[in-house]
Amino acid sequence: MTDQQSLTPLKTLLFAFHATNTIIISYLPVYLEGKGLTGSQIGWVLAVGPLASILAQPFWGYLSDKYKTVKKILLICVFGLIIFSSIFLSMSHFLWIMFVGFFFYFFATPVGALGDSLAQRRADEVGVSFGTIRTWGSVGFATSSLVIGLVLTYTGVEYMIWPYLAFAFIALYVTFRVKDVEVSKEPVSFEDFKRLVSNKPFVIFLFFMMFLTISHRANDSFIGLYINQLGGTNFVIGSAWFIGVISEAIVFATAGWWFRKYHTLIFVILAGVIYSFRWFLFATADSYWLVLALQFTHGLTFGILYLASLDYVTRLIPKLTQSTGHLLFYAVFFGISGIIGSLIGGALIDVYGGGTLYFVLGIIAVAGTIFMTLYHILPYGKKA
Repeated sequence: MTDQQSLTPLKTLLFAFHATNTIIISYLPVYLEGKGLTGSQIGWVLAVGPLASILAQPFWGYLSDKYKTVKKILLICVFGLIIFSSIFLSMSHFLWIMFVGFFFYFFATPVGALGDSLAQRRADEVGVSFGTIRTWGSVGFATSSLVIGLVLTYTGVEYMIWPYLAFAFIALYVTFRVKDVEVSKEPVSFEDFKRLVSNKPFVIFLFFMMFLTISHRANDSFIGLYINQLGGTNFVIGSAWFIGVISEAIVFATAGWWFRKYHTLIFVILAGVIYSFRWFLFATADSYWLVLALQFTHGLTFGILYLASLDYVTRLIPKLTQSTGHLLFYAVFFGISGIIGSLIGGALIDVYGGGTLYFVLGIIAVAGTIFMTLYHILPYGKKA
């Protein structure tokens, strides 16, 4: 088997997992609204996912580093994802949705981080760009958003569990065929974890990055409801995600040509500038067509930010604890930011509407861009 062929199961795993992910991100708020939950309640349910990920990411990452395997941890998580998603998407009562949702997210959220960590290290082993592997996650997300959006428009969002489980079982099948990564033979101790979280450049970078990711995660949670407020259908929501993630896939796929031409933090700052303009323009929308037109900037924001920040973090942390470090990064990027973004977003869209929500997100993104610029100028930004 050639190196490229050995990457096929990993690419398929990323495709299938992100296909499931788009169903949750794109349609869960609309699904919960159909269950009778208010905007604030939806915000609380969406905040449970990031809360679970804050606990799950370092937990599974530490086990991965300790037992020297990513593949086996992935298998456990995908099994758990299938079991708890079946229960989670059959609940109707708010408190039960919150309770079961925590366990669903505890197994589901690490899959993306572990898959990307595996892809990052396999890319280094094989000598290819990480973006060329990660592109398949974006393609899965985009394909699912368009196809499932069309299906749910005709069948109803209450049937979202069936396409979700279909992609989940594909992910489970290919995980058995994924090639594990070669890891350091040195044992990992709790002291290594403590040294990781006391790494000042690492911690400061994650804190400043969080201002950008809060705005990103709030948009993930509420763009579907915002499009509904502007008169869009489930198919319009799917189309918005399709446009956004196709632009993301292009950014990942072309990373080999443009990435590393400048310092990694320059790309993080650039993403922050585009995020700021994007949210302020969203705030002015009086039709869902403007949201659709601006979705191409998703690749220029999330695509650039994620690729650049993951690369920067990889340079900052020791190879011995890279699974743990990557999952801590993921816990901040999608976890802590997701909790804050979901709670703030739920309250704002419930009381003031989507326009005010996106204006506030623009202010938060501006703050994050300023902080990242200062970080780059000061000595901490030179550590990697």
